[in-house]
Amino acid sequence: MKLGCFSALLFCTALLLSGCGAREPQEPVETTPSQTAAFTRESKIKDVKNAPIFGSYGRLLFPVEDAYYSGDTLEELQLTYYSHIDPDETVEIVNTLRERAADGQTIFYDIYTDEEKAADPAKEDTGLFFFKGIPGEKFAICNAGGAFAYVGAMQDSFPHALELSQKGYNAFALIYRPGAQTACEDLARAIRFIFDHADELEVDTDCYSLWGGSAGARMAAWLGSYGAEAFGGGDLPRPGAVIMQYTGLSEYFESDPPTYAYVLLPMYTKP
Repeated sequence: MKLGCFSALLFCTALLLSGCGAREPQEPVETTPSQTAAFTRESKIKDVKNAPIFGSYGRLLFPVEDAYYSGDTLEELQLTYYSHIDPDETVEIVNTLRERAADGQTIFYDIYTDEEKAADPAKEDTGLFFFKGIPGEKFAICNAGGAFAYVGAMQDSFPHALELSQKGYNAFALIYRPGAQTACEDLARAIRFIFDHADELEVDTDCYSLWGGSAGARMAAWLGSYGAEAFGGGDLPRPGAVIMQYTGLSEYFESDPPTYAYVLLPMYTKP
């Protein structure tokens, strides 16, 4: 996975953040034991996507654009532009979400209304997967890469969100529309959604952080530099930290929030 030096980066970010000061969610799905059986490396990707426990949003766990992934099972999953995908981590991610959904937790939130999605059907393929940490703690939004052609969440944002939640942060993984402009608009809307529903979500909105890899890193950086208002999210505080991974963005402003950029050598080494 592209998560080398991740533990050290989390530690640095935790130190930084510790010094900082709509829409209804998808209803939890009523389940039966057969619906909540654990996934394994041999589980079919199509069965995970269509699992009743995930309701209508299971399809967003994997790229909506089928051409950008291959493989029949979780063990065989391959994503365009990525290598060294860890099937055990993939299984851990889907089982964590499965267990939380079975426990009655809401693990997915729409960020657009039904009316907005009817007016722009591409917004049907957006939303926030929620990896809940400690109630009342700060939140982070993780943005996967995919060259703005697709969202490689299973490799590039779900692992980060899971790890952050295990550290206590309330972590979200954004599923956004392809394209740089629309992706940033979706991120701005996601930030607005979280601010508007902070009490319901049990998150601290002060000094939140934006994370991203590749295209997702550009999204995080642009929202950090220009703010949510520049992308239709309204007048909101900028993040307390931006964490960028493996991107070539060179824009910089003195008003940027504290920003961490790193590239691991050799690439794709998991800690």
